[in-house]
Amino acid sequence: MDLWHLLVGRPLKTSEASHEEIAAPEGLAALSLDALTSVAYGPEAIVVVLAAAGASALPLILPITIAIVGLLALLVLSYSQVIDAYPGGGGAYTVSRENLGRGVSQLAAASLIVDYTLTVAVSVAAGVAALTSAFPPLLPWTVPLCLGVLALITVLNLRGVGESARAFLLPTAVFILGILAVIAVGLVHPAHPVPPPSPTVAAAVLGTLLLLKAFAAGCSALTGVEAIANGVPLFREPRAARAKRTEWMLGALLGAMLLGLAVLTARYHVGPRVGETVLSQVMAAAVGRGWLYYVVSLATTTTLALAANTSFGGLPVLASLLARDDYLPHVFAVRGDRLVFQYGIWALALMAAALLILAGGNTNALIPLFAIGVFIGFTLSQTGLVIHWWRLRPRLWWTRATLNGLGALATGAATIIFLLTKFAEGAWVVVLAIPLLIVLFQRVATYYRRLRRTLTVPGAPPPPAPVPTLVIVPVARLDRLAVEALSAALSLGEEVVAVNVRFAGEPDPGLEAQWEGWNPGVRLVTLHSQYHSVIRPLLRFIRSVRDRSHGHVMVLIPEVSPRNWWQQILHNQFGLILAAGLRTRANVVVGMLPYRPAE
Repeated sequence: MDLWHLLVGRPLKTSEASHEEIAAPEGLAALSLDALTSVAYGPEAIVVVLAAAGASALPLILPITIAIVGLLALLVLSYSQVIDAYPGGGGAYTVSRENLGRGVSQLAAASLIVDYTLTVAVSVAAGVAALTSAFPPLLPWTVPLCLGVLALITVLNLRGVGESARAFLLPTAVFILGILAVIAVGLVHPAHPVPPPSPTVAAAVLGTLLLLKAFAAGCSALTGVEAIANGVPLFREPRAARAKRTEWMLGALLGAMLLGLAVLTARYHVGPRVGETVLSQVMAAAVGRGWLYYVVSLATTTTLALAANTSFGGLPVLASLLARDDYLPHVFAVRGDRLVFQYGIWALALMAAALLILAGGNTNALIPLFAIGVFIGFTLSQTGLVIHWWRLRPRLWWTRATLNGLGALATGAATIIFLLTKFAEGAWVVVLAIPLLIVLFQRVATYYRRLRRTLTVPGAPPPPAPVPTLVIVPVARLDRLAVEALSAALSLGEEVVAVNVRFAGEPDPGLEAQWEGWNPGVRLVTLHSQYHSVIRPLLRFIRSVRDRSHGHVMVLIPEVSPRNWWQQILHNQFGLILAAGLRTRANVVVGMLPYRPAE
């Protein structure tokens, strides 16, 4: 077994696909960690906004959280309907494509891709930030640590969604149970209350705008709610039923945690504090700084870093749907040895790595970009469902359409507030990135459309006819490699030509005399080059032959294939360089002939 298969596991048969499909509890670990761990920063985002109006505004976290949980309920109900209506996955993209048109669906897809990439970067950066806070000497290693965590999550997902879900199941369970235990203890037996913060001068008059801004900031806790609807194909049969069960579990757990933490935050008068998160303050006030505090803190750190797994479950499926619709390269629809969409996983990992490097692993540099993309998806998805119910008009369709309409209005308002309040802080990057992705989709679709038009044969195609083929074999010397290559070439074409390149100023190697004495029945052409380049004169010769030929020209490149991978670096890679130069030439067939020397 080679190193790669040791990392990602042996190739799976198609019949073994069910082993990598997930059940409802595993769905929480694979597709819901982003949403569940948002309780670590969602309530804090509300508190930070309210604190600008003074300590007296902090108790408003409870009514604002109630409104957010109400929106969460709308979203859970909406995406449960998406799962029923579109069990093939794709979420907002699929709904928009079917009901709002292909142009709007591209906006939904671009928004989701941006959000998924930011989710990975923010989750990894937040987890590493918690680690470096506990161990300050690690701070200079922030970016390498971020990339290391990202690499671990990537490898686990390349092994299969099922394996990553099972690997993350324990920390997910510890995190959920720990937060619920803190809330229960804090509600039943409040201990170690935090003194109320000292009054501060209000930075703004408490009004509708501030409340809306706090609401929008807290809505960052709702990112990831859509991932389950996007990843329905990852579940075991019956897929739709299991996905809906997971969506309801997510809604119930997230709603309970948000409400419980809001109540405790208001009860303990928790406000922003430098060097300590709101969640840490609430836990310390509720249970003290004993073993439960440290267990939940460690579980929070771990699951924050692992929350990136939500995107690894959703984006590859979305990318595969985009590829089937000709908006992304078709390779994104190809499953790898482990039956996962590995190219989508690699693309997501590379984009997130670039973001982490550019941001220096700093969560604060990424947060202003966060949640805008997913709320655009929320709005389009629910708007599309309104049209879906209006078209089909099933039983109680008016109630469903009204529910989705209210959700679209609420998430649309939150999106506008996000853009207005975060644009100058960095949200302009998202506003720029989404149109660029849409342009990419359109360019890819245009290419495939032209290619399909070119390849289409009207009516029945004519019978295939043989075409005379000239085979060109580059040779450096008369050796076993040349003999094997010429033998193969004679079996492939009617005419074979051996080509050798000689540099000006170098002594005659005597190849022509050896060739004449050998007399293999193959003509040898010697090319003289004023430059120390083999590729340029070969390409020039091949081009001249191709222009004169009425058939096909094939270039057969012999190359030594070492038995050990490390021995590959001992060769000059001439074959790969020449093949790369020839692949853009029309009517030239390029063949590689590997020759493995005996021990």
